[in-house]
Amino acid sequence: MKKLSLLLAVTAFTAFALLAAFLPGLRPGEARAAMRVDIMNPGQNLVNLALAAPLTGPERQATGMGSELQKLVEQNLSFLPFVRLTEPRAVLGGIVLKGWEPPSLDFKRFQLAGSDIVVTTYWPSGDSGTRPVQIRAFETNTGGRLFGKEYTKVNSKDLPEVADRFCADLLEALTGNGDFFRSTLAFVKKSGKMNANVWLVKPTGRDLRRITNMPGEALSPAWSPDGRFVVFSHIDPKSHALGVWDRSTGKVQRIRFPGNVVIGPAFMPDNKVAVALSRGKYPVIYLLNHVFQKERILEEHNSINVSPTFDKTGTRMAFTSSRLGGPQIFLKDLGSGSVTRVSKNGTYNTEANLSPDGTLVVYSRMTEYGQRIFVQDLVTGMERQITFGPGSDEQPSFCADSYFIAFSSTRGGGRHIYLTTRHGGDAKQVPTGDGQAFFPRWGMPVQQK
Repeated sequence: MKKLSLLLAVTAFTAFALLAAFLPGLRPGEARAAMRVDIMNPGQNLVNLALAAPLTGPERQATGMGSELQKLVEQNLSFLPFVRLTEPRAVLGGIVLKGWEPPSLDFKRFQLAGSDIVVTTYWPSGDSGTRPVQIRAFETNTGGRLFGKEYTKVNSKDLPEVADRFCADLLEALTGNGDFFRSTLAFVKKSGKMNANVWLVKPTGRDLRRITNMPGEALSPAWSPDGRFVVFSHIDPKSHALGVWDRSTGKVQRIRFPGNVVIGPAFMPDNKVAVALSRGKYPVIYLLNHVFQKERILEEHNSINVSPTFDKTGTRMAFTSSRLGGPQIFLKDLGSGSVTRVSKNGTYNTEANLSPDGTLVVYSRMTEYGQRIFVQDLVTGMERQITFGPGSDEQPSFCADSYFIAFSSTRGGGRHIYLTTRHGGDAKQVPTGDGQAFFPRWGMPVQQK
């Protein structure tokens, strides 16, 4: 297996409302094989993964909820660019097995099919009604268990959540971070002239729902770190305002500021908001307190300064400024106050987003072919173009894992949301229903942490 190192680790079991206990036969503290895949550095290899048929007993295939869960897991894994699913017909002897764990699990047939990992699913009490399900993942060459979970009292409506939980745990076992499947995107959907509201959706397209219903246009939504709030700029025919959606109540408030300019709000790690507001001739980036009132200035200059974004420590802020003429991306150390230029190429760079790990800044650049997305590595100083059209690509945003990037694009006709990674590659569209969708921003609602 190329460039995939094996090491011994003890994989922690993540708490889950439906999780019962350790799987039968797995003793507390037992060491498991853990395959680690480096997704952060360029040149990552594909992981070949096989899904064995879900079972209700030896060689007895689950055809009810088991079949539906299998489809949901397969759909989820199709969003991982480094995972390639093994075709069932490529497995000699088939994927309906005599068992779901060693010694009755035949690893050889999956090795011959080129699979690095095999996932087994067992419904010990059948797969109709409300039943427990056990899911295990194994490394085929060694037979080592990556992890195993049992989800209790699962019914048909729980299947999408179980699929997301399993895929998050699998992704974490492989890469060290499963935040992609724990995330929810906030975005803006336009339904008419001066009519755009904030919606939520999983990055896989599930759980699509609208959270605001206000006359006017919402722009630039942003999640709070605790998952309680989504803030956004809001424009109606009379004014600009800061919109605040409270997850705990489902209500939206609209907060006005003097000067009638509210641009690009973003949360800091302590749940305070930074936003560009009017102050004289040019907008200034302010820090707001926990009740969304002005606390202090974060960045002020004799120029336009907008769109603040922070790493997970809250010690550095990337933003857009016109201080050198056209818009460019800058980075401010909030401790020392020093400001450095990030974007060194192009005359029009905007919409910066700082990766949570603080190593990269992603932004959009106007090129002769339209807007394109670029990533600047703050460690090496190297810049990389990660989208190439067609159409125009804008409004990039990092997932909490600092790997996946969401952006809006007109490449398919109209404006929709797509996913790529810090390395680029083929973009995958996020299903968001009818209407133009843009301004995607990642968050993790509190109950999904």
